[in-house]
Amino acid sequence: MAGIFKAYDIRGIYGQDLTEEVAYKIGRAFVTFVGCKKVVVARDIRPHSEPLFAALARGITEQGADVIDLGFGSTPMSYFANGTLGADGGVMITASHNTAEWNGFKLCRAQAVPISGATGILDIERIVSAGTFAPKAAVPGRISQHDILPAYAQHVAQFAHLKRPVHVAIDFANGMGIWEVQTLKGLITWDGLYEDPDGRFPNHEANPLHHATLRDLQAKVRSGNYAFGVAFDGDADRAGFIDEKGEIIPMDLITALVAQDVLATRKGVIFYDLRSSWVVKEVIEAAGGTPMMSRVGHAFIKQQMREHDALFAGELSGHYYFKDNFTAESSAMAVLSLANIVSRSDKPLSALIAPLRKYFASGEINTTVSRDPQAILAEIRSTYADGRLFELDGVSVEYADWWFNVRCSNTEPLVRLNLEAKTRAVMEARRDELLAIIRR
Repeated sequence: MAGIFKAYDIRGIYGQDLTEEVAYKIGRAFVTFVGCKKVVVARDIRPHSEPLFAALARGITEQGADVIDLGFGSTPMSYFANGTLGADGGVMITASHNTAEWNGFKLCRAQAVPISGATGILDIERIVSAGTFAPKAAVPGRISQHDILPAYAQHVAQFAHLKRPVHVAIDFANGMGIWEVQTLKGLITWDGLYEDPDGRFPNHEANPLHHATLRDLQAKVRSGNYAFGVAFDGDADRAGFIDEKGEIIPMDLITALVAQDVLATRKGVIFYDLRSSWVVKEVIEAAGGTPMMSRVGHAFIKQQMREHDALFAGELSGHYYFKDNFTAESSAMAVLSLANIVSRSDKPLSALIAPLRKYFASGEINTTVSRDPQAILAEIRSTYADGRLFELDGVSVEYADWWFNVRCSNTEPLVRLNLEAKTRAVMEARRDELLAIIRR
């Protein structure tokens, strides 16, 4: 059980770190900590999600809370259900993009407010470890079933503004995107890859951040006539995109495009991941929005969005957050936003993206370090003290023609560098300069 309680979720190898007995205790601890009376629970297609659900639900109901069993569904569907069914707690059983032997739990309070390590996961771990559960209820809670898909589909359809038909290619990776995309029936059409549900993920890892997983989708897009391609991760709370030529679109540029669609009907605050290109801020401003920079991590972003009543936020990892989905992810709404934009233009997606590819980015470079990561950050602060320095998440410094961010991993001796410049030569020179400090 040690090590399964993480910064943003609970995750471990089934039968080893994460067993039915552990799931039962987590159910009891969740109700003890949150004090909830009604909990929505959905699960992904992994073979062990069913027994974990049974054990978790037993723990929840023994504490007197009712369980609304959503059955199989995507993580965005679970957030929507949490917000619309009057629940005061939510659990999604999934290990996201992790390989088949893993499983876990994503936890929420009412209105899909996430529970992170800082806001409850560590408390739940202490309750599980010490066995300090509240007394079992005299009358156990009940389990009922609910199909949330029709209401979620109706909700997503409100945001369709299509001017012409849009046909796309989708790589489902055998995961929960198969459920998520049902919301788009009648709005767009698609041809699918790996669209048979299989929690063993037999074809490739369900992780669009790894470009190797996109090769089959790229080949499919290049072989047909598609507006774009979509790749879902395992629980469909992230999506990667390919243009009509089969080229991978950086996820921060997708944030810029989705922001344009959101801002076409109303104005407001849009958050963007601090690792994003300068062009994202520029696009938001040009569309009449108010750009604001966010920390990395869904719990932080959702909190910042609520504090500023933001309409939308995008993260470089492919999470797209919508105020209209309880400030939570909706990959279906992101796909629809892109379809809206393509349908309104006489240009293909590659031509809409081309003006946004104006700067040169390093991508995220991770370095395993042997010295204290905090000492590295201190040296970087000192070395680049002549720039505009801020510490929203790690150390960020901006100059007239380049910027960088350096962050430390919460769980590993890793230092992460992201850097962008107005020319490739400056990007490469400054990248190498910073890596020399990090790897010293």
